[in-house]
Amino acid sequence: MLLQALVMRRNPFGVDICCRKGSRSPLQELYNPMQLELSNTAVLHQMRRDQVTDTCRANSATSRKRRVLTPNDLKHLVVDEDHELIYCYVPKVACTNWKRLMMVLTGRGKYSDPMEIPANEAHVSANLKTLNQYSIPEINHRLKSYMKFLFVREPFERLVSAYRNKFTQKYNISFHKRYGTKIIKRQRKNATQEALRKGDDVKFEEFVAYLIDPHTQREEPFNEHWQTVYSLCHPCHIHYDLVGKYETLEEDSNYVLQLAGVGSYLKFPTYAKSTRTTDEMTTEFFQNISSEHQTQLYEVYKLDFLMFNYSVPSYLKLE
Repeated sequence: MLLQALVMRRNPFGVDICCRKGSRSPLQELYNPMQLELSNTAVLHQMRRDQVTDTCRANSATSRKRRVLTPNDLKHLVVDEDHELIYCYVPKVACTNWKRLMMVLTGRGKYSDPMEIPANEAHVSANLKTLNQYSIPEINHRLKSYMKFLFVREPFERLVSAYRNKFTQKYNISFHKRYGTKIIKRQRKNATQEALRKGDDVKFEEFVAYLIDPHTQREEPFNEHWQTVYSLCHPCHIHYDLVGKYETLEEDSNYVLQLAGVGSYLKFPTYAKSTRTTDEMTTEFFQNISSEHQTQLYEVYKLDFLMFNYSVPSYLKLE
């Protein structure tokens, strides 16, 4: 079952998009000529869209290896029919809070405060509808007429965040068993029997070695927590109308909510997470990684760096 790749277009709506209950759709709001002329925000988002388009074009050999997507590629695209939104979730980029918001938006009054929804509830797949659950014509219609958005983060900061969350917390036993044991077996010489059995003390250097090992990539796709945004959300095949950034999470999130017409009563949950991974922390984690491994790892995430306009980190010693 194949899905025709959507053509990248500046203004992806035509006359066939009708209005919701007498108002504009978020897509019409976003590309409203008034909005484009008046708002710095609109200009910023146009620049971000252009950056993605230009990177896809410049790297077309890599970025469009696959000419078409299958419904299976759309598991990360959460659909809100009531507000005509599609959100591609990227783990470790505020996706729990955005899933909570999507539950409020699609819940038809069931929830009003996103923070009342327990985190584990937000990750129950049955609570949200994803694009792969529709027929091909329905998929294409939604891709054409709904506003599509995603949130991105500096790739290595996201990677360190995933490592800290999945490999340094004692409660993540399933990750230790599924990935930790495999990583230790492959990357650690003279590993103890206990380490091979538990897999709960993976070092960051071992994690990096596992990611750049060609065997890993051949064996199975990366886990979603460290998979590239480019592979999770397919931005060279799907034209995202809004690229939000972790660094400007609140403003970008509230802009999406405003375009969806719910900004007056729904705001992105604000909270300062004391444990969040920072640039300083990331620098520290990379201190012990050889320049050879740093260079190979940068190659793995290079498209994410380029596409979302993240510069090469100053702490890298690239070969």
